[in-house]
This record gives sequence, structure tokens and C-alpha cells, in this order.
Amino acid sequence: MASRTATKDIITLRGSAAIVAEFFGYAANSILYNRGVYPEESFAKVKKYGLQMLLTQDEGVKTFISNLTAQLSEWLEAGKLQRMVLVIMSKASGEVLERWNFSVETDSEVVEKGVSREKSDKEIMREIQAIMRQIISSVTFLPCLEEPCVFDVLAYTDTDVAVPFTWIESDPKLIANPHMVKLHSFDTKIHKVDTLVSYKNDEWDEA
Repeated sequence: MASRTATKDIITLRGSAAIVAEFFGYAANSILYNRGVYPEESFAKVKKYGLQMLLTQDEGVKTFISNLTAQLSEWLEAGKLQRMVLVIMSKASGEVLERWNFSVETDSEVVEKGVSREKSDKEIMREIQAIMRQIISSVTFLPCLEEPCVFDVLAYTDTDVAVPFTWIESDPKLIANPHMVKLHSFDTKIHKVDTLVSYKNDEWDEA
């Protein structure tokens, strides 16, 4: 009787950084589309993670996300990125309405000693797919954003990181007494990403 085992793929630090940075890019696009930050017609359909995803065709946003993922990949490869937060704010008042928080844990041994890890690419894709499905379905549990919105991205890094001139120091853009929903996580065996969305609690305002 033949036995079967799941195929393990070699995951390097650079490869893991690329996977996570690419995930951030697709996640950002999906959030901007599904939360209606940009018009539906400004997105194009692509196939990724076994799902139909949408990518912005707005040149300014495309350039921003492309530069963002390149910088995040560099920080991830250096083991310096702790967290990335995508913030959705009211365009008129600047009030923070949602914070999409992606926390990163890095295997320090891989960074320090250059060793690799093993995990099936398909297993990683399934874990990412589960997060993307939750982002896509977020309209079912998040309040409707009824006003024009803008977004910003915050990156939390180790203090010894050289920060490019295109990044500036920022306040954490927190939400007072928010509702919070924990989403799925994924793990390349080098980087583990936990996802949490917090949003404005209108019930608190009315109390």
C-alpha cells in the first residue's frame, strides 16, 4: 500500500519576505475595494490565491502600494517589521473609522543564522486564502462607510531601522473604545502574520 506525505517546500528568508509583502499588497487592494474607499470601476479582476481578487487601476494608488510592498519586503527580510496597519479615515474630518492591523512575528534564528524552514506552498496559500475570504466578507460584519474616505498605512519597525524620506513619523491613529474582530493568521514558518480589524463603535457615541 503506497503511503503519501504532504510535500514540504523550502522557505528562505527572502522567499518568505516576498510572500508576506505580496500578501500585504493584495490585502490592501481588497480592503480598499470591499470597503468602498475607491469606486468599483477603478479595479480590475485577477486570479490569485485561488480566488477572484481585485486590483486598483488608479495609477497613484498602484504606485503607492508597489512602493509600500517593496519597502515592507526589505524590512521583512531584515527581520525589522513588527506590524503594518492600514487605516481608513473620513476624508472630511480625518476621523479614524477602521484600523486593519497585521502583526508580524519573525523567526530570529532564520534572520541571524541564515537557515531555511520547510512548509508546503499550498498550505501557505490556503491560510492566506482564508484571510482574503474574511476581508471579502467584511461587509457583512463591518458598519457601512457612508462618507467619502481616504486611507493611510502605518509601519511599526525596530527602532534601529533607517527610515526612507518618503516615510514620516505619525501618531498611531487609534480609535477610542473600538469594536475588534480577529481574523485568521498565516505562517510561512519564518514570518507569522496575525490579522485584526478594529472599527468605530457608534453605540459608544450614542451612550
